[in-house]
Amino acid sequence: MAATPSAAATEEDGLHAGAILLLALGEDCAADVFRHLTPKEVQRLGERMARLTTVADAQFDEVLARFHGSVDSQRSLVSDTGAYVSNVLKLALGEDKAGLLIDRIVQGRDVSGIESLKWMDASAIAELIRNEHPQIVASILVHLDRDHASGVLSAFDERLRNDVLLRIATLDGIQPNALKELNDVLSKVLAGGDRVRKAPLGGTKTAAEILNFLGAGVEAAALAAIRAGDPDLAQKIEEQMFTFADLLKLDNKSMQRLLREVGGDTLVVALKGAEPEMREKVFANMSTRAAETLREDLESKGPVRLSDVEAQQKEILKLARRLADEREIMIGGGGDESFV
Repeated sequence: MAATPSAAATEEDGLHAGAILLLALGEDCAADVFRHLTPKEVQRLGERMARLTTVADAQFDEVLARFHGSVDSQRSLVSDTGAYVSNVLKLALGEDKAGLLIDRIVQGRDVSGIESLKWMDASAIAELIRNEHPQIVASILVHLDRDHASGVLSAFDERLRNDVLLRIATLDGIQPNALKELNDVLSKVLAGGDRVRKAPLGGTKTAAEILNFLGAGVEAAALAAIRAGDPDLAQKIEEQMFTFADLLKLDNKSMQRLLREVGGDTLVVALKGAEPEMREKVFANMSTRAAETLREDLESKGPVRLSDVEAQQKEILKLARRLADEREIMIGGGGDESFV
């Protein structure tokens, strides 16, 4: 029986097909599509398009057929679902009651201007905000993706980085006046307004997630600085951090689920720098044939830079966090089911 494609393989196939389709549509249509994508999606798709030079006729026809089939099977409802929901709630509940729900349902609109920062390189953001008050910097970084925020922090000196991380860890949401301050700092990049409400951002979990993307040396120094000022806070942050070694705590069922998502090349590089106990944990949760193949790949793989090992381990950790958030796996141990 043929193996079911992993999520990573499916995503890779979709990325390749999307690149072919956009090249076929022409510049104007491709530009319209790009306007609806996130910064990371634009970057990944753009890079794939740039690498494509020729495509086999059969593959080109297959991509177009898939696209037409997808279009034919879908039906547009309304052009702006957010506006539609807002109007329905206002009609049903009145302006005041609807306002509370609208802000919760369409959360993030109050600070939608932050999207412009997500298009910027981490070093450019660091230059933009490094001279602002550390509390302002912390309030900005909690709006960014965790790996993006860690890139900004890496560009700061150690004193500022530790100060900002301490403030992120103790941040209990963003108050209206803080959003207005951000609005001034970023020249109206962030949207303020009289009806801005506190957003549940920041805290020890956010600090821990950002620290997970920093190098081990920086991570240790930052935690030491926080511990010197507030040992209890440092302990809370450490408790919510999740490292590659913590994968040993996964029960067998969770490990098997995670391994189905991880690409072969990623796993080989990540395990080059792993302890023997971690390797055995992985082997034990694979079929005999797959484990043997992985052993051979590890033996034949030449020297790998430590930075590459850490990068691939972080990719696996991101997958683990996503699966945990989706309740697909249990982080911290659970049952002990064997591989079937």
